[in-house]
Amino acid sequence: MDRPDSADSAGAFALASPRVLVPLALAGVYLIWGSTYLAIRIGIEGYPPFLMAAIRFPIAGGLMYAFLRWRGVAPPTRRQWFNCLITACLLLGLGNGMVCYAEQSVPSGIAAVAVASVGLFMAIFAGLYGQWPNRLEWLGLIVGFAGVIVLNLGSGLRASPLGAAALVLSAIGWAYGSVWSRQRDMPAPTMGAAAQMLCGGIPLGLMALASGERLSQLPSLHATLALGYLIVAGSILGFTAYIYLLHNVRPALATSYAYVNPPVAVLIGVLLGGETVHAIDIAGTIVILSGVVAITLAKTKR
Repeated sequence: MDRPDSADSAGAFALASPRVLVPLALAGVYLIWGSTYLAIRIGIEGYPPFLMAAIRFPIAGGLMYAFLRWRGVAPPTRRQWFNCLITACLLLGLGNGMVCYAEQSVPSGIAAVAVASVGLFMAIFAGLYGQWPNRLEWLGLIVGFAGVIVLNLGSGLRASPLGAAALVLSAIGWAYGSVWSRQRDMPAPTMGAAAQMLCGGIPLGLMALASGERLSQLPSLHATLALGYLIVAGSILGFTAYIYLLHNVRPALATSYAYVNPPVAVLIGVLLGGETVHAIDIAGTIVILSGVVAITLAKTKR
């Protein structure tokens, strides 16, 4: 009588084993986050960019917050809510909001490559808190910024100066927000993510209001499905997979999405989005990713 239950338990344990979950989580972060750039481009065909993000994050954050509270996770304190609001302004307001704005005129794959430069800015901002780059990190910074210059020479960004500026501002906001939040009292990782997404609706809503954005007509089915994909896959599943990796693999492997997402986004944009990538864009991609890899290796050695 006990054998079937034992077999079921063994099967469940095998499925829950890191040997199974780690590859699944990596595939999820690589593919899901790499695909969100094209999903954003499809979504903004029916929704204004800031308004779409202002809808996406509170819904995803609200669902995650309700689930965590149901599971008994403690809510943030007042100080933690304030810190989550500031972090959300930087990460989601500037970081994601500017990406949505830029993708009105910049191919999704090129946007992903430009956002990969966030690792370069993070290395610089970390110096403000006494963690100045070492030699290998300085090499990565120089190579990475050279790649940004090469990428701006390509047609993808050169045709849209405002889009290029928005992507640089996005990378700066995400980088500084990431470094700033490490020095502050924040909730547990999953609850912190839920709280930040809930708070993210405030700056993004204000940006939509200041830009005069509104829904003049009913969005298309494709745009609404893309928004649903961003809520469920990009915000909830992708982040859950990332949190699992942070707690079960080396940091260098967990953060490897930074230089895997861009080529994935470029490939998805070309195959599914009909986007065009030129040789100079590919060259800039390779140079930027080389700089990010160098910085990652330097952090691993440190």
